[in-house]
Amino acid sequence: MKLNKIGLDQDKSVALSKDLNTLLANFQQYYLNLRGVHWNIKGKRFFDLHEKFEELYVDANLKVDEIAERILTLGGTPLHTFEDYTNAAKVPVGKNITKDVEAVQLIVDSLSELLTIEREILDASDDANDEGTNAMMSDLITEQEKTVWMFTAWLSE
Repeated sequence: MKLNKIGLDQDKSVALSKDLNTLLANFQQYYLNLRGVHWNIKGKRFFDLHEKFEELYVDANLKVDEIAERILTLGGTPLHTFEDYTNAAKVPVGKNITKDVEAVQLIVDSLSELLTIEREILDASDDANDEGTNAMMSDLITEQEKTVWMFTAWLSE
């Protein structure tokens, strides 16, 4: 087994970098969804949702950077073009969403897809003894599960 510069199995690190690039592409689509609903939301809940969506997209932008840096740490190259993101993304695309319920449902659906990808990466990073990626996935999963719970509660009014 050949180890990389941080002491992890080289082949497993390459595979994890590929998986993290899939997550990166999907996070970029999630980020774009958040920007879109932030800009286009209308109605009586505008002020609350406009502010919340901004909070989420600022946070998502930071996470995109962290994911890209993890890919680099593992020796990979982060995807960085819209074409790459479009080809790899599974997160639903929200276009011209102006209604509150539709916007929140898009966020829940997007996070559900991200959680699926993150759990797959968590399993692979555990198998690779990659605590750095493990910790990142655990943190993302914990935070996103709470956000899904809160938005699902909001949707159930």
